[in-house]
Amino acid sequence: MSERWKKWVTGLTPLVLLAAMTVLFLRFGPLGVFRASFPPIEELTIERIRLPEPDLMEISVVNGGPEPVTVAQMLIDEAYWPFEIEPGHTIPRLRRATIRTRYPWVEGEPHEVTLLTSTGLTFSAEIEVATQSPAPNARYLATFTLLGVYVGVLPVLIGLLWFPFLKRIDRKWINFFLSLTVGLLIFLGIDALHEAFELQERVADAFQGVGLITLGVLGAMFGIVAIGRWLRRRPVAAGLSQRLWVAYMVALGIGLHNLGEGLAIGSAYSVGAISLGAFLVVGFAIHNTTEGLGIVAPVAKERPSLWHLVTMGAIAGVPTIAGAWIGGFNYRPDLAVFFLALGAGAVLQVVWELGRVIHRESKAGWMMPLNAMGLVAGLVIMYTTALLVVA
Repeated sequence: MSERWKKWVTGLTPLVLLAAMTVLFLRFGPLGVFRASFPPIEELTIERIRLPEPDLMEISVVNGGPEPVTVAQMLIDEAYWPFEIEPGHTIPRLRRATIRTRYPWVEGEPHEVTLLTSTGLTFSAEIEVATQSPAPNARYLATFTLLGVYVGVLPVLIGLLWFPFLKRIDRKWINFFLSLTVGLLIFLGIDALHEAFELQERVADAFQGVGLITLGVLGAMFGIVAIGRWLRRRPVAAGLSQRLWVAYMVALGIGLHNLGEGLAIGSAYSVGAISLGAFLVVGFAIHNTTEGLGIVAPVAKERPSLWHLVTMGAIAGVPTIAGAWIGGFNYRPDLAVFFLALGAGAVLQVVWELGRVIHRESKAGWMMPLNAMGLVAGLVIMYTTALLVVA
């Protein structure tokens, strides 16, 4: 046997033995005794309730438990109600199903849905405000697109207009605004993590919400480092200065954060849990305009082309539109948690890169009073503008 084959055999042998042991345990092990002695462990997560048209209700469920679950009955507002379920009443582990029923739901009223399994366990969810769910048609696509433009794209582009101002100030104030950008990003990163940990409670246990957060945060951080080093060796990145590269990373981090923000906006809009008044749009616009300032601060003393500025604005703002589409038409808690964690990880990695720039260009680094004031100012600005967003 050649050395190459020996390498593969020695590498795959433990995996083959592990697979064989697992099969033997599942088929001939003591599981049958335990199953006969104890009741099955069932878990059913109601991910979303849609109201696609009057008198029609759709419930999306996922089985996150170790055993198949059979949905036997359904109660709506404490009354038993007939239903249809696809692909079948018995839902295998990690599989999804859609339940449909004709029910005269009332616009603006709350409704409670309870699923009863064949073993007698119940799983419930509530519609806080009944309203017809958006369908993926031209009208709602345009609605979510405009919402993403108003909330994410235009505010970021408006924030980029601070670039001429930043070009005219002294170096010490450039470092101040770099520090302010770090404060903005720290707030965004912690906010995304907070939302992810809150939302992971709605994720089926089998999909491990905390694990998704860990994967998203670390995956984004190390992924950005790896992609950055790879791109720096490519011809396309040869013309990018260190500062312009950092500015692109800031835009990417903000874009991933805004993707999660769009998910939240779209999903809330689809269930009538968000007020779409002018005050809300204005609040988001003011809040997100500061992100444009954070993008241009690293390149304040350079001359990036208009194409670079527009591209960075698009990277930061356009994901809000995509998030609104996904959240409005096909919202899933596990994906939302993962995207929020990606945004948090990307933002934290960009904070590290900006911190290196500040320490390289300012002798005292964060010990400079002006730099420390900038960081605190960034946190205060994000906190203050967040108070304007009432959802």
